[in-house]
Amino acid sequence: MCGIVGYIGHRNAYDVVINGLKRLEYRGYDSAGIALYDGEALKVCKTKGKVVHLEKKVQESITSNGSIGIGHTRWATHGEPNDVNSHPHLSNSGNLAIIHNGIIENYDALRKELKKRGYTFQSDTDTEVLVNLIEDVIKNEGVKLGKAVQIALNQTVGAYAIAVFDKRKPDEIVVARLGSPLAIGIGDNEYFIASDASPFIAYTNNAIYLEDGEMAVVRQGKEVKVRKILNDSEVDAYVHELQLNLEQIEKGGYDHFMLKEIYEQPNAIRDTYRGRLLADKGIIKMAGVDDNLDRIAKANRILIVGCGTSWHAGLVAEYIFEDMARIPVEVEYASEFRYRNPVITENDVVIAISQSGETADTMAAIKLAKEKGAFVFGVCNVVGSSISRETMAGAYTHAGPEIGVASTKAFTTQITVLTLMALKLGKYKGTISNSDFRLHLQALEAIPKKVAKLLQSDKVIKEIAATYKDARNCIYLGRGYNFPVALEGALKLKEISYIHAEGYPAAEMKHGPIALIDEEMPVVVIAVRKGHYEKVVSNIQEIKSRKGKIISVVTEGDVEVKELADHVIEIPETIEALTPLLTTIPLQLLSYHIAVLLGKNVDQPRNLAKSVTVE
Repeated sequence: MCGIVGYIGHRNAYDVVINGLKRLEYRGYDSAGIALYDGEALKVCKTKGKVVHLEKKVQESITSNGSIGIGHTRWATHGEPNDVNSHPHLSNSGNLAIIHNGIIENYDALRKELKKRGYTFQSDTDTEVLVNLIEDVIKNEGVKLGKAVQIALNQTVGAYAIAVFDKRKPDEIVVARLGSPLAIGIGDNEYFIASDASPFIAYTNNAIYLEDGEMAVVRQGKEVKVRKILNDSEVDAYVHELQLNLEQIEKGGYDHFMLKEIYEQPNAIRDTYRGRLLADKGIIKMAGVDDNLDRIAKANRILIVGCGTSWHAGLVAEYIFEDMARIPVEVEYASEFRYRNPVITENDVVIAISQSGETADTMAAIKLAKEKGAFVFGVCNVVGSSISRETMAGAYTHAGPEIGVASTKAFTTQITVLTLMALKLGKYKGTISNSDFRLHLQALEAIPKKVAKLLQSDKVIKEIAATYKDARNCIYLGRGYNFPVALEGALKLKEISYIHAEGYPAAEMKHGPIALIDEEMPVVVIAVRKGHYEKVVSNIQEIKSRKGKIISVVTEGDVEVKELADHVIEIPETIEALTPLLTTIPLQLLSYHIAVLLGKNVDQPRNLAKSVTVE
């Protein structure tokens, strides 16, 4: 959700900023802009469209010299996507430039007040209001930029990550955050500013992540000073050593990041349980769980919160936790959880799931749960992210960077972490036998090889995709552990191909969706030879009798479903609880190939953002 990049140092700022914006394209955006100071003038260029359009416009309209600059990719909130509403925004005097991720909720009241004082506005954005409020503070209070930003932010309500530049003080950039992520990369006599570390990882592995309610004045040649926005107290900023490398955020020969990330899943799952799963010794080591094992095991219930794919992973976890640890589980959309006055007690455990660790609704749910006294455990991928810092304990998925907007390896690695947790709790509580516990450990250890084998079906899946690429609707069915996989498969198809799709528990088909079945309706059925196999076969027969087209995901060696289905994709045999780690792979590939055949932008689907950091 919007991307912020800034640079101050000895390099050409344009090169750093424009390449940084390209690194942030995965976040989703509809316009882009840049502000550069060449030592004499502050030059701004912005446009609706992609960063490549911005590059062309810069070449046509301004010089790209100077060693200080800020840039932005915008996902429209206030005001339609157009050149005028794009960032950066200038103050009325033209002295200040700002880029902003977030929403200023009281912008309308501030705008009316500033109009009374003679300010005019060119755009429909809340951001232009904020930059003029900062200018007004400088004019009336006679303070420097850093203090003016602090005073102005204490008058605003909402969420933000901002970078502000004053051409009268061309050796500094002021940054601040509340609810939206912001990192400061620390180089050799140079500083980088970005929404995440990907824009500056080629230059430095050292970064400061601002916490909520913090700001900093970044000056060339001087140490970064971090302060609290509310009371101006100084903060001891922790410098993180980043594990990310440039190779991880390149396509590596694949046509799309999504395809690369699908194929990374064998290693991603292995990296997730590496050092945690000792199958030969019958041991699971998870520091975040080990240190709080008794507290989690004695919970009256577990509440799982997440959004999108993370919510689907939570639904899989509901089956796993209740089956293995015998603890009641409720799975909630974080966006609804925070607003419905939920009943939360000190005896509850809340597990918050987020790939980015920055999801605004999930962050709000965490804060609510903590206020109610619940124990909050985080599951996320990004080291140093807001959720990893806000929760009381947690576990990283170690999936590596996920650039494609449609999550793939995030889903399987989240399920891996949650499975390890459930198994460990079940062993501790005695709700799973030693033999079953060891059997599950061995089966989980074998999953990466089975995923790798399953990926060899890519050619078959591509052929199926070609058959159904022009479908207008699609139904996904699953039962038990694989009902959430049906939801996830439908989401993937919607996200990247824009084909309407819905997931259902297979038995629910008779309660309405069966009315949609005809010879033009493809139905994807997860029919593994585990759990409720015979019942799913009956559902398939019902679809077949109504001339529906059946794409089935079955266990290797299946005979019965093969005779009924129009297309069959086989997965290797595994324990029922682990089947979602396999059944989801062909659904990811099916969606990918359909989207590619339709000519869609697979990695950056329309209207979507990778990290939703505002409501």
